[in-house]
Amino acid sequence: MIYIARFCIIFVLLTQAYSVFATSAKVYVWRNEQGVLVFSDSAKPGAEEIDVKEASTIKSSIDTSILDIKPKVIDNHYQVEIIQPANQATVRDNNGSVYVSGRIKPIFKRGLRIQLYLDDKPYAKPQTHSMFALRNVDRGEHQIKMSLFDDKGKVIATSSPVTFYMHRASVNKVN
Repeated sequence: MIYIARFCIIFVLLTQAYSVFATSAKVYVWRNEQGVLVFSDSAKPGAEEIDVKEASTIKSSIDTSILDIKPKVIDNHYQVEIIQPANQATVRDNNGSVYVSGRIKPIFKRGLRIQLYLDDKPYAKPQTHSMFALRNVDRGEHQIKMSLFDDKGKVIATSSPVTFYMHRASVNKVN
């Protein structure tokens, strides 16, 4: 029974030693004072060199060359576009409210600011998102555009101007 247990332990150690030392140049084996087999990569008097075969390698059958694992480089060529209101649209609101929405391409990254211009005058302060709410806009024709600023305050993109018409109820009474 003891011999079977020793044999199992030696077998497990030999199997583990094979996987650990498979890439080593030489493996040596000897018995210590208690009679247990010892495996090592350094020679000792009375040790025998074991012939270790090269480990077999298995290549994956999955082609990973098609995977896009490179980090994306964000192009610094920006474009700004006004989505809402549409060009030549009529906005009907008695309070004079207009909701303006823009799109930044390729991506609106940290540090960028966007400024809205109403009739070539800055509206409010530059902000970090491209949605604006205009209040109390007078009746008539108006033009809006957006400019994108980098973190140093330099204009890096400007939208095409959009013309819209504000329609508000008149306070004048008709006879």
